[in-house]
Amino acid sequence: MTVRFTIVSALQVLTFVGALVSLLGRIVSALERIGGSPTSSLAKVRFGVRAIEKETSHLGPQVVSLNQGLVALGGKLSVVDSHLGSVAGKLDGGKGNG
Repeated sequence: MTVRFTIVSALQVLTFVGALVSLLGRIVSALERIGGSPTSSLAKVRFGVRAIEKETSHLGPQVVSLNQGLVALGGKLSVVDSHLGSVAGKLDGGKGNG
């Protein structure tokens, strides 16, 4: 009885491993069709992403410089805002006296 269970278990394991190998082979062939050749869709996307990365690589330092300038401008605009607020207050006060 134990020998029969051992043989059945071994056959089940071999069947499982065979199915696993077969399915993995199908997955590999499907993946090779998607991206295995230089003319595949995946290769074209990869080429496009690299081209975009190359064309925009110079933007990084410029964005840092632009951000620093905008921060400085933001500080100066708060001063302008306070001056305009005081002017608006004086203009509103002048309307009541007219």
